Amino acid sequence: MTKILYLHGFASSADSTKALQLKKYIEHHTKQTNILIPNIENNILKAVDQINLVMQTEKPTALIGSSLGGFYGTYFAEEYGVKFIGINPAVMPPAQMSQYLGENKNYSTGEKFIINQDQLDLLDAMAEKIKTIKPGSNYMVLLQSLDEVLDYRAALSFYRGAYLNVTYGGSHSFENFEDYFQKIRLFLNLH
Repeated sequence: MTKILYLHGFASSADSTKALQLKKYIEHHTKQTNILIPNIENNILKAVDQINLVMQTEKPTALIGSSLGGFYGTYFAEEYGVKFIGINPAVMPPAQMSQYLGENKNYSTGEKFIINQDQLDLLDAMAEKIKTIKPGSNYMVLLQSLDEVLDYRAALSFYRGAYLNVTYGGSHSFENFEDYFQKIRLFLNLH
């Protein structure tokens, strides 16, 4: 049985479009695959503890992460030695995340939350730990060049040696995600 942990992006939820599309595909096209899609805590300190607990208790064999979820996914794929698929993943989020210091609102749930410097310091420490990764055959990264939030070229450089798929055009939301499900299925050998 294959078990996938899907990690949504910053200020999103388990009800994100990509998460729901992927869940539906897996339920209808595979028989031996479970997908876990938790609502990741908005607070980064709590989110890291939450993901670590899921990794220890559920023991997923693969991680799929979008945006900040892609950063988390990379970190935990390195920690636990599992396969990883990044969808427009954040590479070094601390610099990008400083704009969110203070009060924020979850786009999906409407919940208000605070990002403080301690949370960004944790991201810095995590980024330092995965400065050099061993992507090889354990990593597949899906990128769209017109991502308006993250520069796809940073991910191209960071994930050198991984299976990289760049679509010219698109957006940070990753347009036409369902067109990539067969590639995901083959990469993770889903049955």
